[in-house]
Amino acid sequence: MDGADGAESGGITIDFKRIRGQSRRRFQLYTVADEGNEKELGSFPSMESKGRGARGKEKKLKRKEVLEKKRAVDELVRAASSETDHLASFQAFRHYNRNGVSVYLDSGRGDRLSSSVKQYVYTLLKANMEGPFGAEWPVEEKVKRREMVASEARYVFVHDVANAGADGMPSVAQARKEVADGTSETVSIVGFVHFRFLVEEEIPVLYVYEIQLEPRVQGKGLGKFLMQLIELIARKNGMGAVVLTVQKTNLSAMKFYTSKLRYIVSSISPSRVNPLLGSEASYEILCKAFEPEAKAVLEEGD
Repeated sequence: MDGADGAESGGITIDFKRIRGQSRRRFQLYTVADEGNEKELGSFPSMESKGRGARGKEKKLKRKEVLEKKRAVDELVRAASSETDHLASFQAFRHYNRNGVSVYLDSGRGDRLSSSVKQYVYTLLKANMEGPFGAEWPVEEKVKRREMVASEARYVFVHDVANAGADGMPSVAQARKEVADGTSETVSIVGFVHFRFLVEEEIPVLYVYEIQLEPRVQGKGLGKFLMQLIELIARKNGMGAVVLTVQKTNLSAMKFYTSKLRYIVSSISPSRVNPLLGSEASYEILCKAFEPEAKAVLEEGD
């Protein structure tokens, strides 16, 4: 017997000619000649099929990892959004009393705003943003009206407190009384932050939709104080970054975020996604990442 064509053992002969040159089939069949009667014993996987099987398993595992990650990210966002008072963990940030400004902060949500607060939010938005948006404002105004009352919208309201304690700090009792009083709440508000918990490029983020202050409390360090609070809220809730949008014409805001707070133009901003077409966009998306994956995706663009 030619060892290249067959093998014999204990009266059983395997006919190798039947399987030679057929390695591209998913399964190879072979036969056994036993006392002149051929019987099909079964099949065994080829090397190629083993490779495909391994790749299939790898794809399933990868798919499972992606789904598990997505579920975890979605759960983070849901948990953060369900928090009733994001200031509860940061009592030191309830008050700001510097540079002639004495204010008290309180939480809110878009679908629970009183009609008077809704009107105040809109009025301040228009006063501060109609100029930077220019010709785009009529369209943007409609968008912002919907955004500000959405169930996903979360707020930090800034209340002016006339009565301060002996130490110069605002009276918490007085401030809370003013907030609870529906007739005086809009009188005491001097600004707000509108933010949401979202997913950007599979990264959980705190997205700042608006930070608006009345002119009389601007330039007093309050804006920086509020953004520091926002970053703490983001970190506490497991967000990978804080993201926000700035109009290119709003040069003072752009300088504030990039120079004072060290935000950078995000890799998802139009100017970085497509430098040619992005130059025509009227805005930039800025971000500050807190962990490696968020930095790689939202800052470096990997």
